Amino acid sequence: MPDRRAFVTQLAAGAALLPAALRSRGYAQDPVVNTIPGRTAPGHRELVPWRPEPFRNHQVALRPGLVLTARNHNQAYLHLLPNDRLVHMFRITAGLPSNAEPLGGWEAPKVELRGHLSGGHYLSASALMYAATGDESLKRKAFALVDDLAACQKAHGNGYLSAFPVSFFDRLREGKPVWAPFYTLHKILAGHLDMYVHCGNEQALKTAEGLAGWVGRWTQPLSYDLMQRILLTEYGGMNEVMYNLYAVTGKEEYVAIARRFETASFFGPLQAHRDELKGLHANTHIPQVIGAARGYELTREPRYYNIADYFWHEVTGERAYATGGTSNNEYWQHDPGHMAVGPASEECCCGYNMLKLTRHIFGWSGNPAAMDYYERTLFNSRLGTQEEHGLKQYYVALRPGLWRTFNTPFNSFWCCTGTGMEEFSKMNDTIYFHDQHGVYVNLFIASELNAPEMNLRLRQDTNFPEQQGTALTVVAAPHEELALNLRVPYWAQGGGLKLNGQPLPVFSNPSSYVSLRRRWRNGDRVEMDLPMQLHAETLHGNPELVAMMYGPVCLAGDFGKAGITHKMRYGNSGPWGRPAKVPTLQLEHPDQTDWVEQVRGEPMSFQLAGQSQKVPLRPFYQARDSHFAVYWPAHYKPRRWRGRQA
Repeated sequence: MPDRRAFVTQLAAGAALLPAALRSRGYAQDPVVNTIPGRTAPGHRELVPWRPEPFRNHQVALRPGLVLTARNHNQAYLHLLPNDRLVHMFRITAGLPSNAEPLGGWEAPKVELRGHLSGGHYLSASALMYAATGDESLKRKAFALVDDLAACQKAHGNGYLSAFPVSFFDRLREGKPVWAPFYTLHKILAGHLDMYVHCGNEQALKTAEGLAGWVGRWTQPLSYDLMQRILLTEYGGMNEVMYNLYAVTGKEEYVAIARRFETASFFGPLQAHRDELKGLHANTHIPQVIGAARGYELTREPRYYNIADYFWHEVTGERAYATGGTSNNEYWQHDPGHMAVGPASEECCCGYNMLKLTRHIFGWSGNPAAMDYYERTLFNSRLGTQEEHGLKQYYVALRPGLWRTFNTPFNSFWCCTGTGMEEFSKMNDTIYFHDQHGVYVNLFIASELNAPEMNLRLRQDTNFPEQQGTALTVVAAPHEELALNLRVPYWAQGGGLKLNGQPLPVFSNPSSYVSLRRRWRNGDRVEMDLPMQLHAETLHGNPELVAMMYGPVCLAGDFGKAGITHKMRYGNSGPWGRPAKVPTLQLEHPDQTDWVEQVRGEPMSFQLAGQSQKVPLRPFYQARDSHFAVYWPAHYKPRRWRGRQA
């Protein structure tokens, strides 16, 4: 195997734009026009187009910094996984020969969820990575996997494709225990559809339609009541992928299949704006809401909007941690506004899927609060869940004193391994949006936008969040006036703008956009100052657990590496073991911030102040190899606390 560090450097240096013939907006990331030109039903359009819409993946190139480094680690890991091992159980199930060594974890031969990653997430991640980087080697690898899977489907002879036998669906229909077979089929369908949308692979679309036809034939004779009982077993985003298949092909039968995958007991309360999420498995249900969002965009049915919009506001407002993530032991365990932390909070899939849903919410409204949430979740719940070899986490443990755990390269493949592969392949997809009047700068990430349809090239230079602000340079200016809409985050208290070195007498309130409209010239430079402040956030329903944030970044106390072995860090879904002892803070009120102080001369280095011991704090995304505390136990001085409550 070549030197891995040299390989990552080569990947970063050799990233190229997509060929013009394959430039497309991908439905999973860019659901305004879900087509490749010439490959859709004539005149087929979204009925609810996004107002601000994302640029196509190939138009936004990441530049050196925190986010590009994370993507490069993931890119190297995608190259590491061998095709013969990925396709092994598909071949065995189809009766085809294979001498490959099986993968482990949830892809192992006796695990009932096998195939979700190897035939699904992996293809989606490879397609997204190619769309973002133009990595031809990875595209060829993914094309070969599509061909291998097509051969397996052909061997079945009826459109079926999976790494487990069709008898799993017999058990599902008969009410016998089985582990989420439709969940796996959703991933396989989505992976193939991504390969078509982002890479132009016609065979992938043919395979997806063959499998969708099998699903339609399997569900068609089932009564409504039987189907509702079947839907009590996790089925991922089957409604979403069927809507996306309809968007690409224009075939109405996929809408009918999508509607069959709607759980009335879940959608009904949401449509009526009732939070009945307590006791539900979080990541079983978030993908269903993403499906409702696609249903709204493709059918314009108001009930789908009500479901998605209410759910998003309820989860982000009442059921999210300071990190932006949600779930504990994979469930919503409490009433709205009440949460708990543990070794299994939060599940990484939940953060990934909430970001997918957030893009829909923002696309419908342009609401800057959606991008405030996106930024918080990206920098806290997502960054840091991958280590330097591209290995991913299952849970982001938030119980004070625990540590991070990651999968192993070939023997632990959880659902979050797959969503992590996708997440770190598409980290350029939300930085910039646009409408007919201008460009929205949503995220402060070093990058370059190339928008020839606007005659615009825009470069963003920043080391955010280590740097408190960003700078944008117009590399190539459009011929007409254009608005540059810069997000002013919720956490920004003050700030300012400079144009070509001169202060501008304009800014905007927190959680809004400040718009600069002018006829731009080559070399114009806008500098945006965004001073960060410390601010405390207590856990919903429990003021005796408090987190400290600096701007959008959760700070984590560092309690050292003592006692953490390699075995404890790798191969485990969660940090099962004894946490480090975390001191109880002595505070006067929950909003207090003077218990943390910044280390002089070090922009993102902090320490406890006025407490029983000195503990260093750093951004949570940096806390990969030590005991940490995002939430701290707190004790409030009784008189002052009662007065504060009054």
